[in-house]
Amino acid sequence: MKITYYGHASLGIEVNGKNIIVDPFISANERASHIDVSSLKADYILLTHAHGDHVLDVETIVKNNSEAVIVSNAEIASYYEAKGYKTHPMNHGGTWNFDFGKVKYVNAIHSSSFPDGTYGGNPGGFVIETDEKNVYIAGDTALTYDMKLIPMRAPLDLAILPIGNNFTMDVDDATIAAEFLEVDRVLGYHFDTFGFIKIEKEVAIQKFANKKKDLVLLEIGDALEI
Repeated sequence: MKITYYGHASLGIEVNGKNIIVDPFISANERASHIDVSSLKADYILLTHAHGDHVLDVETIVKNNSEAVIVSNAEIASYYEAKGYKTHPMNHGGTWNFDFGKVKYVNAIHSSSFPDGTYGGNPGGFVIETDEKNVYIAGDTALTYDMKLIPMRAPLDLAILPIGNNFTMDVDDATIAAEFLEVDRVLGYHFDTFGFIKIEKEVAIQKFANKKKDLVLLEIGDALEI
């Protein structure tokens, strides 16, 4: 499984011959100006919630990948289905077997509405289980005790956690989340995009190291293979 970081909370995942884009907010991110959104390949687009900094480039990507399926909660799926796009609706606790692996939609504590004010349902995260690896994508969330439930069903090889504070949990809470999730390797995201979520990277890495955890902070456009 190859995971590419496109900045903020945007990811590309290549697994089992499929391309997955997660929460695409790229074209308006000055730090990701070197990423060509129009060139991204997508068989699936996974959306954790409806905020503009997670859905901005959905329609651009779908228009360039006409067979792409948008996977999210029922409200977000309905929003895009009404625009004529292919969708797969989910809700919290539900699991579906896709052709690349199994996806479970899990709890997140945040808010969710589209930039035009349309209700975006309850926010969530995704647990992706494949023959290769198991990954948890937290989305925008506070630290929640529900995270303890995830390794009971799917032992994780990697957790992708927000660490920027203010709108989500901070680094200290993310280290606790890693303990709840029983995972030793964390990919940090949702940090440094704008002033409210700036972090001290070396301090963050050390805080994870103090708990014998590995925090990976990728440069935009770089990839991690697990």
